[in-house]
Amino acid sequence: MEITYKPYFDPDFESLMERINAPRVCIDNDTCHDCTLVKVDSAKKHGILLDMVQVLTDLDLVISKSYICSDGVWFMDGRDVKPRHVCTEHTALEMTGTDQPGLMSEISAVLAELGCQVSAAVAWTHNTRVACIIYLEDEDGPIKDPCRVAHVQAQLEHVVEAHHCEGQRRSVRLTTPATGRTHTERRLHQLMAADRDYEQCCPSCSTGGDSSEEEMYGHGRSHERRREGYVETEVTIEKCNEKGYSMVTVRSRDRPKLLFDTVCTLTDMQYVVFHAAISSKGSIAFQEYYIRQNDGCTLNSENERRRITRCLIAAVERRVSHGLRLDLCTRDRVGLLSDVTRAFRENGLSITRAEIGRRGEKAVGSFYVTDTSGHNVNPEMLEAMRKEIGGSVLVVDKTCGSHSPLKLHQA
Repeated sequence: MEITYKPYFDPDFESLMERINAPRVCIDNDTCHDCTLVKVDSAKKHGILLDMVQVLTDLDLVISKSYICSDGVWFMDGRDVKPRHVCTEHTALEMTGTDQPGLMSEISAVLAELGCQVSAAVAWTHNTRVACIIYLEDEDGPIKDPCRVAHVQAQLEHVVEAHHCEGQRRSVRLTTPATGRTHTERRLHQLMAADRDYEQCCPSCSTGGDSSEEEMYGHGRSHERRREGYVETEVTIEKCNEKGYSMVTVRSRDRPKLLFDTVCTLTDMQYVVFHAAISSKGSIAFQEYYIRQNDGCTLNSENERRRITRCLIAAVERRVSHGLRLDLCTRDRVGLLSDVTRAFRENGLSITRAEIGRRGEKAVGSFYVTDTSGHNVNPEMLEAMRKEIGGSVLVVDKTCGSHSPLKLHQA
């Protein structure tokens, strides 16, 4: 019998080293008169860039320019800071499937019937697919009883199954509270990527120049290309043989959280960003990344380049808002989400994106809605729906990128 001895390593050693070598952060309000300069010097490790972008994104900073180099130094300009709350202590419902009118309404109705209180909910739609995360609790706190969790999940699976044909992709999953839960919006990206919503992002891939040197793809929603002012998302992938990198360039319409969405996707695809430059000109954003895979390899195959192109296009377009935006503020109550989504369904509206949560005793959220054919909604038809919901409903015109209110109704 052979007896071997191994040295003991304290499991807290790694976190101790991270605490000793904590990132150095410098906030400069003097260099630029119209923005704040944030400089971060950190030990380089996979995911550190996403961690920094995630923190700034959760504070609702508008990132106008950013640089990163391989020694871990990162410069960023930002402004417009506003606190933001993220749910982390509730049971989470994760659902993906085919985007169909009334699905969200039926899910929230079942939750209300089961006595589940909704503390927050976020839903995205893209390329006929939908993903949502709903945070739930009972009257006495998070839903932790395994039998209760299994029963709720089974009921929700029946609802989702009824909206799908045999063989159509769908998933329903309830997770109990746990430390280290993934950031909500990052998790939505992961859910939609796992659901392969990116497959329709490349209807007509085109190659420019020598395929061994450069691959260029221009993609967008085909039915929107004819819309005046529409900016098609373009991804260019080039080889930098002398440096051993692949250079990925993304050109798209500028918007909040754009940097988070692209960095999140690159990180979850196991790519390491060594250098990057992000800037904007007018309404157009330019992102340039020098990347390698985790194993040090570049994007050598056509399939790899095509996949990362599709995934980046999807990451940019998932959060693009379509339809009329309704900002809701009303007294929080059990079954509120069910009442709101039922009112949308009964008035012939489909939800393209939604986010709602608690703020004290109030429920505050935003819903982007279209008619069942995907066309814009006439704001005049919202009065009946407003009476059903109660509270205040602010109608915001998003068709031209405007945030100016059209009407303000008060109950």
